[in-house]
Amino acid sequence: MNPSVLSRRRFLASGATAAGAALALPRGLLGKTLLPRLGPRTQHVVLIAFAGGVRKKDVIESPQNVPNLMRIASAGVTCPSVRVENVGHYGAALSIFTGRFEAMGIRENEPGLDPTLFERLRKDRALGAGDVWLSTASGAQGRLFAASSHPQYGPDYAANVLDGDGIFNPELKKVLDGLGKPAPETARDRELLDRLGAAIDEDALVLQKGQTAPDPQNVQRVAGFVLDQLAGKNAQISGPGAADQKAIRTAADLLRVFKPRVLGITLQSADVAHGSYNAYVEVIRRNDEEIGRLWDAIQQDDALRDTTAVLVLPEFGRDKDLNERNGLDHGDGSKELLEVFLVAAGPDFKRGKVMKDEIQSIDVCPTVLALFGERVEKGIDGKLIRGLFA
Repeated sequence: MNPSVLSRRRFLASGATAAGAALALPRGLLGKTLLPRLGPRTQHVVLIAFAGGVRKKDVIESPQNVPNLMRIASAGVTCPSVRVENVGHYGAALSIFTGRFEAMGIRENEPGLDPTLFERLRKDRALGAGDVWLSTASGAQGRLFAASSHPQYGPDYAANVLDGDGIFNPELKKVLDGLGKPAPETARDRELLDRLGAAIDEDALVLQKGQTAPDPQNVQRVAGFVLDQLAGKNAQISGPGAADQKAIRTAADLLRVFKPRVLGITLQSADVAHGSYNAYVEVIRRNDEEIGRLWDAIQQDDALRDTTAVLVLPEFGRDKDLNERNGLDHGDGSKELLEVFLVAAGPDFKRGKVMKDEIQSIDVCPTVLALFGERVEKGIDGKLIRGLFA
């Protein structure tokens, strides 16, 4: 029997069966990017889908809830009139990444039909696989944002996906605590990484058509990253918005370690609003704290500070009035539901401006593509947000 498979089985038998679902890595992970330096100063983009249904009334119109987002806004542009259409979480959030309003609702478990900005950048701008990442708090459905079923794009050009809730799964942490975290570069450390790498290799590497065995060095590097995460305190995050917090912290660590060119973050915990307005506001505040930490990490990193654009917007809002549970649903067709906001800050954007023109959530995708010199004339309905640029 293959010894790596044997070690994998022993590892999983210890109780870490959740590890595999946490990581989906397309071919060429961490490979050298082929994209030359382009004209714009933006070299890295962080796109945060503040999903779960968030009203601008409770965010940019209530600055006490989001002091960190307002800090980012002061360094960039606020667009207070962003039109959305789909009020199903999956379709509405997916629309941000495809540039088309997607006719998908809440419970679909299939990839979309239109290529995402991740796929377009990997195929059309030749970004390396290690340059394009997605950190999601939306579970199995959230991983579908990484790639479409489009015959000319698809999984071969997917973003690498990290599910923060899986990475910081307490059961996996217990197993690793039991094994012990040895000093770096010891034989025991290498053995542990081999065992974790075997689990990732067989259970979580999304093999593409024609792909052979993954590069062991790539798997080892990712295994080390995961192990490093599990050794921290993130596994203990709990309470309202915990999944969102983990996704944002995962993203911050990805930026620190891998310096990706494109990093998507999809949040979801705000949907607790159905049952409790107060819990919903608490999620907004906790997410704002994490977004602030992410922003500060970027500003303190010499390689990212002057080259990184950050864009934040919800997939849609919520109803105008509270429901009978003192919560907020999303289905009344009100302006509060169908008009959200965008905050965008980066080296190519204006600073401290409020943009009065109405835009659409689907305009974000072609705008991100434009930052990498990609002009899309077919397959995208959104338009470049020219008012952002200095």
